[in-house]
Amino acid sequence: MQLNLGQKIRELRRRDGRTQEALAEAIGVTSQAVSRWEANGGYPDMEMIPSIANYFGVSIDELFGYNNERSKRIDELATKIDQMNSRNNGEDINMDECISLARNALIEFPENEKIMLRLASVLYNAGYVRYGEYHLLDDEGYDVLNVEKHRTYSEWKEAISLYEKLLNSMEDGESRHRVIRELTQLYLNVGEHKRANEIIETVPNIYGSREFLKANATDGKKRAEAYGKGLLKTIRACSELMVSGVLVNKKNMTTAEKVQSLRDSIELFSIVCTDGNCGLHHSYIARVYTLLSLYLWLDGKKDEAFEALDNSLEHFIRFDECRIKDIGYYTAPLIRLVQYEMCQGKVDIESPIETSHISLAEDWPWWSVSEYSTVKPEIQADPRWNKWVSKLQA
Repeated sequence: MQLNLGQKIRELRRRDGRTQEALAEAIGVTSQAVSRWEANGGYPDMEMIPSIANYFGVSIDELFGYNNERSKRIDELATKIDQMNSRNNGEDINMDECISLARNALIEFPENEKIMLRLASVLYNAGYVRYGEYHLLDDEGYDVLNVEKHRTYSEWKEAISLYEKLLNSMEDGESRHRVIRELTQLYLNVGEHKRANEIIETVPNIYGSREFLKANATDGKKRAEAYGKGLLKTIRACSELMVSGVLVNKKNMTTAEKVQSLRDSIELFSIVCTDGNCGLHHSYIARVYTLLSLYLWLDGKKDEAFEALDNSLEHFIRFDECRIKDIGYYTAPLIRLVQYEMCQGKVDIESPIETSHISLAEDWPWWSVSEYSTVKPEIQADPRWNKWVSKLQA
């Protein structure tokens, strides 16, 4: 009883944004007594229990953790918000409704970290969906973010405030890591590089990551599986870094160099996925091929540009084949023990999966690049573009 009650009092107090002093004054004890309860150093006299429950507006059963209806409601709301938010993938489908749902949920459950994180993430997404991410070139020809424009986004301002609040109270774990990822991106967007670096310094380097350390937590078959997962995560991360490098070096790489770097970023997967089975990463590879087609076109290699588009479709078809399976495994030697990252329709929150290859043409070339306005009318005027689009719709 003592352990659960102390934890519950702390949870309820934080939920309502109350201090230990405020609770103590309301029920006629010292703040030191409240602190002891929450630290599991004792528990209230039984005659005080009704007063504490009344103070927080809960039943005595819920105060003692016997009623989990609140937790179920919070989980249901969090799931619904995530599902609605995921639909706004680069397009405003239900952004207002999603924000309203998250705001009302936070009113229903004030200070709840799970709900607050959802509202912050919805606002994070809303900035991208409603206004977009804008880039400039610095004096040396490197890509930089248009921070002055981004600072006008009210959604990002509010999201930053919520993330900062969460960071001050949230314990270490996946949710906190998500806060760090999204907050550092927003800091970058609005030019707060010092703050971004201060947060980043609090997390481990790559060798202290979950994927690397899991291999040290077991042995035998489980260790082989952990190594396989680590390899896949590493290859994906390296490929994404290479693509980002192409985008940031706008004026400091030739078109031919960009083409080669994008080819290499795709080729990385063949090092580990030696039999061509890239599982759910086929979707990501398909997107890289669309970007490659743009730079191949700029490099005067128009036939190869359409070969890249065909490769994009092929990889998305492979992805669809993997996605519909309840369970699947990679089959190359080093990763054959690794299960697909999505089973039974569940998606890794870090790697959103597009639902249809039909969007390949609409989203082309997926990444925002300045060359888009030049290449788009040219490549779409080529008769092969409509033939490719017809393949997507077949």
